[in-house]
Amino acid sequence: MRSSHHPLYSRLHPRTQEAGRVVAYDRAVLTSRVRRSLLALAAAGALALTGCASTSDAPQQTSSAEAPVASGECSYPADGRTPAKTVTAPPADPSASGEVPALMTTSAGALNVTLDAEATPCTTNNFLSLAEQGYFDGTSCHRLTTQGIFVLQCGDPTGTGTGGPGYSFADELSGTETYPAGTLAMANAGPDTNGSQFFIVYADTQLPPSYTVFGSLDADSVAAVSDAAKQGTESGGPDGTPKQPVTIESVTAG
Repeated sequence: MRSSHHPLYSRLHPRTQEAGRVVAYDRAVLTSRVRRSLLALAAAGALALTGCASTSDAPQQTSSAEAPVASGECSYPADGRTPAKTVTAPPADPSASGEVPALMTTSAGALNVTLDAEATPCTTNNFLSLAEQGYFDGTSCHRLTTQGIFVLQCGDPTGTGTGGPGYSFADELSGTETYPAGTLAMANAGPDTNGSQFFIVYADTQLPPSYTVFGSLDADSVAAVSDAAKQGTESGGPDGTPKQPVTIESVTAG
């Protein structure tokens, strides 16, 4: 923009000069407003990316009603959806403590699991309750991912990724969760939407600390899941139904 002291500008008629000042002022105001608008849009975009960031491949289930954050005893409120299998919600007071061994018998082999009732009492309580009621018996692991993240997702009797027990419960997170091979964690549809679906990590995986880690598998069990995963998905893509079906026959504690 020209300075008011420029020789060409000073030779203009006074009215023309004044009009030039008005135009220049209007342009300055407009430029300032546009700049502020662009900055606001940029900030909103950054907020949207930060607040709504998601990993499309991440373990998830169809959204259900949020459960209140656990405080003291456990809470398993109804989520308003029809249970995939009729079960009773777990008791509010968990009975298990410390490390709890469990055996998951599957078509891919026997998977030896250690549940962490100390760090995740409500999640472990839920898993043991569903196992005792036979909720997992005869269910197929419906989802396998083989690129970016390496998980086998199970726990839905419908085999569609939409099924649950008819209730939900809160996350049990420290914010420092990692997902190395052998991790047993809950799938969810957002904060505090845990139900029955869980996933087994068969190779080291990078995920945000948004999934409750409630147990682990031993090396032989991880190898069994990894062998099944090597067959890929039915579609041949990186995310889908496992080509080699993995069916949970039973889950027993102790």
